[in-house]
Amino acid sequence: MDIAELRGKIRDIKDFPTEGVLFKDITTLLKDAPAFRSVIDLLARRYQKDRVDVVVGVESRGFIFGGALAHQLGAGFVPVRKLGKLPGKTIEVEYELEYGRDALAVHEDAIQPGQRVLAVDDLLATGGTMAATLRLIEQLGGHVVGVAFMIELGFLHGRDKIKSHPVHSLIVYE
Repeated sequence: MDIAELRGKIRDIKDFPTEGVLFKDITTLLKDAPAFRSVIDLLARRYQKDRVDVVVGVESRGFIFGGALAHQLGAGFVPVRKLGKLPGKTIEVEYELEYGRDALAVHEDAIQPGQRVLAVDDLLATGGTMAATLRLIEQLGGHVVGVAFMIELGFLHGRDKIKSHPVHSLIVYE
């Protein structure tokens, strides 16, 4: 399935979660087995030569893509979660939201120094969540080999916050 076909599987929802927002609903793509497989296959093909040790998925939709991608690449999977959601000892990082602050956490033993890490999320918007995730990976000594998204909202310029890392997005909305 090509990128245009995948783009056609994503539904637009007007005024969600708030008025004026055009939400990109990926559930219509996820329920389509060939489309979901194509997304994972395209991303895996992109990173198969990078010798990825660990795929980091960002809560929550990053788990969907990250877990499947880790399986396809023969890598481990590490979840990055909101504070208070992981049972072991964690490291945390705060980051700016459009209106306020939030924090993410990862287990302190999730990534070993020098491991090759691919960071994955469903969507790149303003870049704050992924920038925070990359800080966690680097604090643990991981080497980021790539940052992957199914969708990028290019008009929000989120790539600017993570430009020191190689970024790949399958579908870009300008």
